[in-house]
Amino acid sequence: MSDIRDVHALKHLRLEFLKRKIDTSMADLRVSHGVAYIRGTLKMDSDGAGDIHDNVNHAMHALKGRQEFRDIVLDAILR
Repeated sequence: MSDIRDVHALKHLRLEFLKRKIDTSMADLRVSHGVAYIRGTLKMDSDGAGDIHDNVNHAMHALKGRQEFRDIVLDAILR
C-alpha cells in the first residue's frame, strides 16, 4: 500500500510539470519514501514555450525546495 505522503508528493510532482507545460505522457513518474523518480521522455507540450532543459531545471529547483521530497532522480530524455 502506498504511503499517503508519497501520493501527495506525486500530485505536486505532476502539477509542477503541468504548470511548466512539460509533457510527461511518455515518462514514468513515481515517489517512494520521499524520493521522486522521473524516467522516460519529457518534452514541451505543443502550446508550451521555452527550452525543455530550462523548464525541467526550474521544475527540479522548485521541487527540491518542497519538504515532501528527500531527493529527485531524473533519468529522462529531454526532447
